[in-house]
Amino acid sequence: MSCVRRQTKLSKSEELLHHASNQKMIQTNAKLLGMEGDPDLQFLLQGGDLLKVLSPSWKKTRFLKLQEDCKTIWRESKKTFKSNQTFPVDSIAAVRLGRQSEGLKKNTEEQVECRCFTIVFKGRRKNLDLIASSEEEAGSWVRGLQKLISSLNNLSADQAKDHWIFSCLRKADKNKDSKLSQQEMKNFLQLLNIGLDDDYAEMLFKKCDKSGSGYLAGAEIEHFYDLLTHREEIDVIYGEYAKTTGFMNAGNLLEFLTKEQREKLTLADAQKIIEKYEPDEQAKGKSLLSKDGFLMYLHDPEAMVFNLDHKQVYQDMQQPLNHYFINSSHNTYLMEDQLKGPSSTEAYVRALLKGCRCVELDCWDGSDNEPVIYHGYTLTSKILFKDAIKAIKEYAFKKSDYPVILSLENHCSVEQQSVMAQHMSSILGSALVTTPLGDGMPTNFPSPEELKGKFLIKGKRLNKLEASFAEAAEEADNTDVTEEEESSNEADDEPAEKTSKKKLKLAKDLSDMVIYCKSVHFNSFEDARKNQSFYEMSSFKEGKAVKLAEESANAYIRHNVEKLSRIYPAGSRTDSSNYNPVPLWNAGCQIVALNFQTACTELDINQGRFLVNGMGGYVLKPAYMRDAATEFDPITLTRGDWLQHKTLHVMVISGQQLPKVNKKKSSIVDPLVKVQIYGVPADVSEKETSAVANNGFNPSWNENFQFDVYVPELALVRFLIEDHDSTSDNEFIGQYTLPFNSLKMGYRHVPLLNRNGDKLPSAGLFVHVMVLDAK
Repeated sequence: MSCVRRQTKLSKSEELLHHASNQKMIQTNAKLLGMEGDPDLQFLLQGGDLLKVLSPSWKKTRFLKLQEDCKTIWRESKKTFKSNQTFPVDSIAAVRLGRQSEGLKKNTEEQVECRCFTIVFKGRRKNLDLIASSEEEAGSWVRGLQKLISSLNNLSADQAKDHWIFSCLRKADKNKDSKLSQQEMKNFLQLLNIGLDDDYAEMLFKKCDKSGSGYLAGAEIEHFYDLLTHREEIDVIYGEYAKTTGFMNAGNLLEFLTKEQREKLTLADAQKIIEKYEPDEQAKGKSLLSKDGFLMYLHDPEAMVFNLDHKQVYQDMQQPLNHYFINSSHNTYLMEDQLKGPSSTEAYVRALLKGCRCVELDCWDGSDNEPVIYHGYTLTSKILFKDAIKAIKEYAFKKSDYPVILSLENHCSVEQQSVMAQHMSSILGSALVTTPLGDGMPTNFPSPEELKGKFLIKGKRLNKLEASFAEAAEEADNTDVTEEEESSNEADDEPAEKTSKKKLKLAKDLSDMVIYCKSVHFNSFEDARKNQSFYEMSSFKEGKAVKLAEESANAYIRHNVEKLSRIYPAGSRTDSSNYNPVPLWNAGCQIVALNFQTACTELDINQGRFLVNGMGGYVLKPAYMRDAATEFDPITLTRGDWLQHKTLHVMVISGQQLPKVNKKKSSIVDPLVKVQIYGVPADVSEKETSAVANNGFNPSWNENFQFDVYVPELALVRFLIEDHDSTSDNEFIGQYTLPFNSLKMGYRHVPLLNRNGDKLPSAGLFVHVMVLDAK
């Protein structure tokens, strides 16, 4: 059977490595992507002229073409002095047909609608607005790119690895003779992020150069590939359980799954795994699992470190809204900094597609009686309020069905407030909650389940929900202050009566839309308990919130059992940096708003918190944070149900295909791994491996760590890989964050995300995890 497997692998190698023609390379990559013979892929490979649009008068021709590797777009300028550029397909977040982007709406006429499309990039890179020569061509570009992105995203770990390795081989084979000289082999290793000294590289080359010809070809490249991709740690694990003529039978596999992986499976389940993952038909026919099949299983999402049961909605969604942590954004409209960067409807789209369920709109009077959104008193650009509402309506429920909260910071005149109300009513329609659910005056929040597909307005009201509404616009309660006014008060503990109390006139039609999230000023927990209704909520600047969380944690938690709290970054964070959300979650705060446009550790943690429960943006708080009489205090940790002391054992074994930090060919990373615990103060911890010199392709650590975790329901685990630098700060390579209770035990692969939170296609960590009850 091993001969059959080897022959299959050799034929694959022959196909991928020994045909120099570009056409053969295209066929190979198309087949790997499952797009062989696809007319839209052929269209992309042929390429064509497009108009790039920057302004009504700036429209320049650009030639775009998919390169033979099927993962890079080549872009040519008609200017002879301007260098041609490329960008990877996996840097594209979305491709949208029509005049959907702000740029195309503003800079093109309606008659070109069917010829327009936009390439939206991940991170902060600006959109690419384009016009094709015909509706058919625009459709081909959009369909082709969407299919290609989907195919690349759906590659298995082995397919992604092969696609990457063979692309690097092509690049290294400079003279395209399907052979590798010793220098080309070194170039190839550098592309793979492996740095070898000359003596070792020469030894490796000679070991593979069986013919003594001075270059590698055919089966010699195959042998070289085997040496590169061989994983000794898998050999050891597999060898311990492969007790049936060198293979695993269903019984052997079940022993591994129950003993090592702590899975509760049956013999029939083990048999299904063999049928699904074993690539060799002869082995599969005898119900045996080869080492290749075993590794394919370990790479599958169902066998990775994140418990797939938690990927779906698995929590009780019938609890009151304030019993959930809610994925929330601050100044959502900003793409960059807080002072002079652009505002864009695209920022709302990106936040909503990341699972955000509370977005912010800073509203000001605009020209032609049209309210605008921007960061007041700064140089940030402006967008129309109605355009933001349209974008929110279109993308609100693509990622999650659960309710979206529109947090209004209202600086508009009464007249333009009425325009705001009209826009929200006409655009959002029946999805906008404008009256309490059910009959009569509510006494508690509805649940996320009851509010599916609905929008809630957070803002000021003229009076209590219980009271009859005024006939005309009146002055709001003088104790109400806007966030801008409150954040100008740098002394967080300054008495409330010294805070600026600018009176704000409210339009009745806008006021009446505020049902479950009425904004009020916070005076004290006692005052809130005695005088505020359940739907009256306060916003806290981070400094004030952190102080309350440190000094009055239990009171804060009890407050949040009854009401909603929103936290927002300090005004001093003009660079759109973020604060640590964990201490505020520990205090039961639901709406901990972060700057979604800034890639940082804090946003990684936020993404990890909301990774679970269908990534729907709502995560149920632990029972002890939903009890009005709770004694839980994350600082003092007195005895209670929250204390579930666990011991976490993590062995960091190896890494696979880590990306370069510095794009220079000769730059090789020196990776180290940090395992971090976030949670209550007693649980916060970090341990790190040593650095592996000059190897980002297959570094090996085999280092063990142990952690005590006292409140697992609030804990998060973060795997961080950095490029070690002895003279300056380490550089980020990749990370993955998940809730402690979503860890799976045993030998697990850990996927890695880049700075923007997007998956690194073939990179990963291999670890062993064990969680035990502490003695």
